[in-house]
Amino acid sequence: MQNHRTLPLFVAIACMVISAHAQQLPQLTQYVSNDYVFNPAVAGSRNFFELRSGHRYQWVGIQEAPRTFTLTGTTPVGQKMGVGGMLFTDIVGPTRRTGLQFSYAYHLKLNEDLRLSLALSGGLLQFLIDGSKIQLHDTGDPVMDDQLRGGIEADATFGGLLYHPKYWVGVSVPQLMGNKVVFLNTSDGTLSRMDRHYYLMGGYRHQLGADFKLEPSLLVKYVAPVPVKVDATLTLKYRDTFWVGGSYRTNDAICLMVGYWHKQQFQFGYSYDVISSNLKNYSTGTHEVMLAITIGKQAASDAEATP
Repeated sequence: MQNHRTLPLFVAIACMVISAHAQQLPQLTQYVSNDYVFNPAVAGSRNFFELRSGHRYQWVGIQEAPRTFTLTGTTPVGQKMGVGGMLFTDIVGPTRRTGLQFSYAYHLKLNEDLRLSLALSGGLLQFLIDGSKIQLHDTGDPVMDDQLRGGIEADATFGGLLYHPKYWVGVSVPQLMGNKVVFLNTSDGTLSRMDRHYYLMGGYRHQLGADFKLEPSLLVKYVAPVPVKVDATLTLKYRDTFWVGGSYRTNDAICLMVGYWHKQQFQFGYSYDVISSNLKNYSTGTHEVMLAITIGKQAASDAEATP
């Protein structure tokens, strides 16, 4: 029947949209503050417990536009280890992806100031399609009902982080296993797959007098066959308490951000993406909020990776 062709076509389009814009994994403008989302080797690189959440409302004004929520927790264990966990939900139209992961990191002291963290994380990803949000020409077509359909697949991520009081650089490879994703029928062939991603993130801290720091940073993302996407960010910090910054994401948006760290315990960050692609004709932009609790000694020390 015609609808048997229509539904897989819709699913394919939805998957291409997810791949092209969210690259199957959460996209965050405030990636420096939410660095564990992209690299599990961050766990334990700062000498305090962190609980962070990210809330992203993308392409405001477009119905069923992407919405992303992340929740992460990391802490050092002893002098050479770190553990962490992450929960995220990414919603695009009738599709939803929810992920859960736990990680372990081991930190090597290369010299007095330079350390190398190697990490491995494992977890699960759930993919769902909400049939109640899909209208078929033939409402009696058994290919789709108004229920949630999808599956759960295992996932693993490798990460490495080289960090110093003045700079950091890290690489990570999520979705190492490349499992296929079955939405409707396990007997049907599927081209949907958890594609392997490649992330490169780095930054540098330049002291400007006693109170200010200028921090350029970069996030490079690649997943075949989507072109490489780069986030280039420049942040000005005052006494590790207030910060303002700007970011450019290739072929996507120009971003503005502000943040505040209250008594080295509570953090708040806000960013706004001004769309530079053709979507600017349909959307007023993207809002993102970061909230965090940080508890521990030497929370503001430059000897740690950037918060």
